Amino acid sequence: MSELKDIKSYNLKELKEELTKMGEKPFRAGQIYRWLHVETVRSFDEMTNISKSLREKLSREYEIRNVNQIQVLVSKIDGTRKYISEIKGGSVIESVLMRYHHGNSVCISTQSGCRMGCKFCASTLKGLDRNLTPSEMLDEIYSIERDINEKVSNIVLMGSGEPLDNFDNVTKFIEMITDENGKNLSQRNITLSTCGIVPNIKRLADMHPQITLALSLHASDDETRKKLMPIAYKYSINEILDACVYYFNKTKRRITFEYSLVAGVNDNTEEALKLVGLVKGINCHVNLIPVNPIKERKMTQPDKAAVQHFKSILEKNKINVTIRREMGRDINGACGQLRNEVMSGKILKD
Repeated sequence: MSELKDIKSYNLKELKEELTKMGEKPFRAGQIYRWLHVETVRSFDEMTNISKSLREKLSREYEIRNVNQIQVLVSKIDGTRKYISEIKGGSVIESVLMRYHHGNSVCISTQSGCRMGCKFCASTLKGLDRNLTPSEMLDEIYSIERDINEKVSNIVLMGSGEPLDNFDNVTKFIEMITDENGKNLSQRNITLSTCGIVPNIKRLADMHPQITLALSLHASDDETRKKLMPIAYKYSINEILDACVYYFNKTKRRITFEYSLVAGVNDNTEEALKLVGLVKGINCHVNLIPVNPIKERKMTQPDKAAVQHFKSILEKNKINVTIRREMGRDINGACGQLRNEVMSGKILKD
């Protein structure tokens, strides 16, 4: 028996083509698309204005691919909710809901695991399992909205995985979550975080999106960056910054530079001044992130005074800078940590 086709990963045009091949009227595609992406149903049986015969035909050829939440942890400090979900094949992913005064923000995974090898990130400890499909990324959002009975207003592609290593599926996800026939989210409410895959930054820029590009910089010279991020052996900081400027010139969207502060590695005055020299003149914002301690990597946060000192150096040099607010620190907030515990059997699935 051939594998069922992933109907929730079809955009409306593709769905119309599928329905036409089945001998159905094209308007049926619009009905089905609405059920999948507005009503966010999880089975064909819920599509009440579709005939039983068509629903049966759909179920023989297609699947509605969902993520299945197996655990939810809720922070007693700030209400942050961390979701552990199982995907097809039995692997697990993490998604995080963060509540802000401006709305609900969700950080989603784009891959199960990651192959980038960044030393400060737990997501990469077990390598890459597989890429997520557009349907699975969409359902990270849909299932959280269903759980809280509220809308998600902002999306951050900053969970497990490197989004630009899953380029086609991620750009399809962005197209579909912003489709006026579906959730109709503004592209300006989406941030994509990348460690710096230069050709794909430029490919993304050529699509003229209005999403925010967040570049995981984390060091101000290539040698320090190599200690933290293997991608630095492939692309130099200068190549990455050139790609970021290219992105800005194509989209006119301000670049965010993420900088994880690791005690004794990249948190001193010299590094701050080098960072100023790198980013000055680029329309950008620097987001300082005191690193999440990861026991397997023996990396620790600088103290608050060191973080504030680093920030003050950037401010004195007229660089837009903030310190990321730590969310959900009582629920194992670092990317990938809970997933690894589930995959190693320390946390059992239901």
